[in-house]
Amino acid sequence: MNEKLLTKRRYKDGDHTPLAWQEEIFVADTSHKCPTYVHRTPPCQGSCPAGEDIRGWLNIARGIEKPPGDMPWQEYAFSRVADSNPFPAIMGRVCPAPCEDGCNRNEVEDHVGINSVEQFIGDYALEHKLKLHPAGEDTGKKVAIIGSGVAGLTCAYQLRRMGHACTVFEAHDELGGMLRYGIPGYRVPREALDGEIQRILDLGVEVCTNTKIGVDISLEDLHKKFDGVFVGLGAQSGSALPVPGGDAPNCISGISFLEAFNDGRLQHSAERVLVIGGGDTAMDVAAVARRLGHIKHHREHDRPENVVLGYVEHDVATVAHRQGAEVTIVYRRPVEKMPATKMEIEHVTQEGVLIRDSLAPVEVVLGDDGRATALRVIEADWSTGKMVVKEGSEIDIECDLIVAAVGQAGDLVGLESLDNGWGLIDADGLYRVKDHTNLFVGGDIVKPHLLTTAIGHGSIAAQGIDRYISGADPSRRPKVDVHHFSLLEKLRETDHAPSEYQHIQTSGTDKANFAIHNYEDRSFAEIVPSDQLFLAHFPYDARHKRSESTITADSVLGFFGERIEGLSEDEARAEADRCMSCGMCFECDNCVIYCPQDAIFRVKKSESTMGRYVDTDYAKCIGCHICEDVCPSGYIRMGLGE
Repeated sequence: MNEKLLTKRRYKDGDHTPLAWQEEIFVADTSHKCPTYVHRTPPCQGSCPAGEDIRGWLNIARGIEKPPGDMPWQEYAFSRVADSNPFPAIMGRVCPAPCEDGCNRNEVEDHVGINSVEQFIGDYALEHKLKLHPAGEDTGKKVAIIGSGVAGLTCAYQLRRMGHACTVFEAHDELGGMLRYGIPGYRVPREALDGEIQRILDLGVEVCTNTKIGVDISLEDLHKKFDGVFVGLGAQSGSALPVPGGDAPNCISGISFLEAFNDGRLQHSAERVLVIGGGDTAMDVAAVARRLGHIKHHREHDRPENVVLGYVEHDVATVAHRQGAEVTIVYRRPVEKMPATKMEIEHVTQEGVLIRDSLAPVEVVLGDDGRATALRVIEADWSTGKMVVKEGSEIDIECDLIVAAVGQAGDLVGLESLDNGWGLIDADGLYRVKDHTNLFVGGDIVKPHLLTTAIGHGSIAAQGIDRYISGADPSRRPKVDVHHFSLLEKLRETDHAPSEYQHIQTSGTDKANFAIHNYEDRSFAEIVPSDQLFLAHFPYDARHKRSESTITADSVLGFFGERIEGLSEDEARAEADRCMSCGMCFECDNCVIYCPQDAIFRVKKSESTMGRYVDTDYAKCIGCHICEDVCPSGYIRMGLGE
């Protein structure tokens, strides 16, 4: 624990530097500036590639924002999550949570466990068979979705909410893309995956499996039959190891290895496995290889590389004779520069995987039969920030199987005209395909990244497709492009909607019920930083962490259960209560308590709702700024009077 983080004050002793002249407006203890309530985006949401209203569903979980009627808080929180992300049970498990890196609570002691609360909400929704937001009124328009990964399914979900018919075309026989074929099943429970996909299909999404666009059906035919097309192919073709000998038969890609494991073909691995790469795919391959172990081969086609190629299926009975596999990860940079999440690196290390960093592959050493027997590597020095190889430092690492997790590309057979030369597809800011205004794209086929990034792509593309097929001009995306909380929608939900404005010149709008007085929505343009919060309000409160199964090098063989256990309801609510609600009032009463003029008051309960908890009597306010200084969430700004 960093003690210095617990002594935050807005002003420090010796602060004598004058502010900008516009801010130096005090006469004694008064000024002409009075408080206004400014809604801004919290950094967790600004860091979320899917743009989830994280602060919103955390405030629901903690009981600040109340659900309508007698709806359980979990159902209301799920509805808020699902506005942007239809896969909370899965994302709560596998997303590396960049939102937690952005969390302002890091400036106090530790971030909020956002994905752990999301997992609780997602699991509750599956257990209680909650439904997604319903499909909209039929528009008569049809959209083709190529690929059933999270980008394609999110796009289909959002389009159905708009009333457009959708048909998903999938080359495999099951839906899910990388969720099903690229991540080990013990990290993505199949019942959770199937449940979250089925909710989307229940909205009336049609499915056509075992159909490869560009081969079975041409892209031109899709354009003839559908009003819009979204390409969410993913990047499920792994790159070969780019060194001499990298095409040896027992040098395979990480993507192929994981796909063979996930569809049940790969039942055991090799005795000595080298995994090349430092990303999450490399960690998954290493973890799976440790769990699978190896058997003594008696048949040529039993070799793992042949199974990956689809030649045969293992006899499951032979797995009873499985023995542990020696698994080594080789990465050319220092381990601290690995792009994989810290947790995944820690897990594979605990499970007996050896990580050898700062080693660059030189060539694959081949035996007389043309198969790899070792990987030749050379030491790399990164002290200057660039890789400098140490001449004469080459060594050979013996192996029976090399799995390269060094890059991904899409399978663009039949769609070569869309290839940008890297096996990917270029897109603009609206996720339209370059030079194809009638074609939209998203997910890893744009640039391999996080699953939650693909969800964000699918949402934005759906909005673009909606405007395209309705004949509207493309709209500019907001500076802070996320799913924003709407005070107006909240007022409507709670039967406090403003009355109709007659569009005539008038005065006294602070008393009128057709206006939302002294409230400003800057969430589309601003993210609230930690230095605009009153951090001293927040005491030390340790994070409520999910419990983990202890898996060691001795116990990993054959272990395919979930490693992390979800939070209980009490734990989830307690963790949500650590949220600082950056950029939105969370009803702490500081401004009411500390106002020396009693100018700030609580709104009547019959008129109060989220974002409308307090108001100001401007006949009493003297502009002393104390309310702004003690507002923990940065919701109060001095602005009225300019």
